[in-house]
Amino acid sequence: MLDQAALDTLFINARTHNGWLDQPVTPTQLQQLYDLVKWGPTSANCEPARILFIQSAEAKARLVDCMAATNADKVKAAPVTAIIGMDMAFPDTLPHLFPHADARSWFAGNQPLIEATAFRNSSLQGGYFILAARALGLDCGPMSGFDADKLEVAFFAGTTVKVNFVCSIGHGDVAKLFPRSPRLGFDEACKVL
Repeated sequence: MLDQAALDTLFINARTHNGWLDQPVTPTQLQQLYDLVKWGPTSANCEPARILFIQSAEAKARLVDCMAATNADKVKAAPVTAIIGMDMAFPDTLPHLFPHADARSWFAGNQPLIEATAFRNSSLQGGYFILAARALGLDCGPMSGFDADKLEVAFFAGTTVKVNFVCSIGHGDVAKLFPRSPRLGFDEACKVL
């Protein structure tokens, strides 16, 4: 079992950040981040997530233009914002990623299954992304306030990738945190049958 300090880092003391310190996120950190994310389980090892790390001023301006007004300044201030996408052509990678069975055939001609699987599993990978970033000493600010159609035209035009969510990463400014919001207790959210 992880010690209390690790649990605090990953869950208990971790916060969703809205403001950022002027500290860079290095290419090495981005590589380390993905190298942790890729080990998270997905169904049939399908790994549909595709991640764009937005760091340059030009790319950041395009992303800001796609964000809801409440999130635009967050993206402007963040050293890096990741677009967590989902590749709708993920079944094509299954012969390589899941060689134990003809998993690609499970999805042939079944667009609703492709979409549900891509969304569910890229969301899982997005959760691993947040935990991996925290494990590396980075803070996260996940967001869903954006114009998906506009974002897909700006960043994924001509591809099979659709956006799932956006997550800024860096070193959070604790002075800009909101007060901690409550969480549901076990008896409110869980049942043991």
